[in-house]
Amino acid sequence: MSRLRFAALAIGIAWLAGCGALTPYPTVPIAARPGAPAGPRVAICYNTLTTSLAEVQRQGQQECPPDTSAEPDDTDYYVQNCPLLLPGRASFICRPRK
Repeated sequence: MSRLRFAALAIGIAWLAGCGALTPYPTVPIAARPGAPAGPRVAICYNTLTTSLAEVQRQGQQECPPDTSAEPDDTDYYVQNCPLLLPGRASFICRPRK
């Protein structure tokens, strides 16, 4: 790869990161598996290289109703659900707090 192409690619990635293209956001959760615990489900699209699991958990908790706790359920990487720059989709079950 030439230096010019590499520089253009690096600038493009930096621009996307700067404009929030890599910011996690809510999406449709993964369908509940048979026998999975009941409760509302939420999901977050995120970039596995730039977003910590703690941040994904925090985002999931924000999407759950009050007085519930976001319990991690499943993660997938199908690009049809989340865009190419945010390929991870973490699903959570919103369980009542004890």
